[in-house]
Amino acid sequence: MEFKNIAESVVANLGGIENINSIAHCATRLRVMVRDEAKINKEAIENTDKVMGAFFNSGQYQIIFGTGTVNKVYEAVAQIPGINAVTKSEQKEEVAAKPQGNAFQRVVRTFGDVFVPIIPVLVATGLFMGLRGLVTRPEILGLFGMTKDMISPNFLQWTEILTDTAFAFLPALVAWSSFKVFGGNPVLGIVLGLMMVHPSLPNAYDVAAGRSEALTFFGFIPVVGYQGTVIPAFIVGFVGAKLEKWLHKKVPDTFDLLVTPFLTLLVMSILGLFAIGPVFHSLEIVVLTATEWILGLPFGLAGLIIGGLQQVIVVTGIHHIFNFLEVQLISNSEQATGVAANPFNAFLTAATAAQAGAIFAVGRKTTNAKLKALSFSAGISCLLGITEPAIFGVNLRYGKPFIMGLIGGAVGGFAAGLLNLSATGMSITVLPGTLLYLNQLLPYLLMMAISFGVAFVLTYTIGFNDEMTANN
Repeated sequence: MEFKNIAESVVANLGGIENINSIAHCATRLRVMVRDEAKINKEAIENTDKVMGAFFNSGQYQIIFGTGTVNKVYEAVAQIPGINAVTKSEQKEEVAAKPQGNAFQRVVRTFGDVFVPIIPVLVATGLFMGLRGLVTRPEILGLFGMTKDMISPNFLQWTEILTDTAFAFLPALVAWSSFKVFGGNPVLGIVLGLMMVHPSLPNAYDVAAGRSEALTFFGFIPVVGYQGTVIPAFIVGFVGAKLEKWLHKKVPDTFDLLVTPFLTLLVMSILGLFAIGPVFHSLEIVVLTATEWILGLPFGLAGLIIGGLQQVIVVTGIHHIFNFLEVQLISNSEQATGVAANPFNAFLTAATAAQAGAIFAVGRKTTNAKLKALSFSAGISCLLGITEPAIFGVNLRYGKPFIMGLIGGAVGGFAAGLLNLSATGMSITVLPGTLLYLNQLLPYLLMMAISFGVAFVLTYTIGFNDEMTANN
């Protein structure tokens, strides 16, 4: 078929010239802004000569022709009278001016845009963290006739640098990406993020574990570091970028270079340390108190609730407080019975294994090679106990997989409660966590299988399809 005929066929099956706002192209795809997606005859377009596939993405209907061919098709389409042929950058502005989806979908999509660039380093760090937790367990070292004291302290310190850096400075990564997505100067974002985890501030994990106390300003404002947090850094990045852009418009050009970054850093450091942070710190106390009450519920209800909601707490970034809870549970049980017992760990495992089940289902079902690779690598990190790459990179981004993971976590947590599962330690979950349940190994594996299986089946059957990738 001649390119002229292909162009005419494509335009006709797009719903005619009247249904086309503009047409552009990239290296391989013809990108079309349409007025009404329902008027597109997708089957006919995909069966058109030289078309290698088509999908809807970011407000554009994108038709894949391949390198070289797409240029010739674009030139033929542009020759048709009435067609608005534009450049890719011009069409990008058009897409930006026409928000897609409802407000919630746009918020989730934006949150994903912020987090996607960070995902690779979190996946890698998550794997390192899981492996380190596994190989330094006394049970594993004992297989080789070793104890932890026999390992060089310098080697252990190097592994801590390898595993902890990305999560310790996570606010800097999130604030950098937020500034970039919302149009601010990313360097300002990095600096603000680093301020949030400055060594002068008490470490959030130490405060949560009771090893340190929050600084108190003006007699009533508690201030701690933001290690491992996401939402506060996201808010700081969003507000900071908007403030910087506003200042650029208001400050005369002569003083812009001096005044704008100065005021942006000053205002956002005050807001971050004395407003946003204390709010989340206070919220931690509320969550801790509520969780302690829930743990006392009978008939597996504690597992049902905590297993279902724990990953929601992870999204807010205030889950450090659970470290304090686990330390408290172990200490109390040792004093009362002489044996460490931590039932909360089983509920965390249920919630984590379920998110793994959800993301593996996405990886198994999608035909998008990039998403498949991301899902499987983030899923492995999940099985080692680190869920952030899975949550922010895939499950939360597409919504339903995250919800299916919450349901799987609730069911698995309920099973953990009925089976009276209780860890003999803390800090590791899912596969590495097996070492904490050597006296309850089969029930623990059964609980993980239930959590993973429920989330996998729900996500695979009703929680994900490739059309979701087109909308993101």
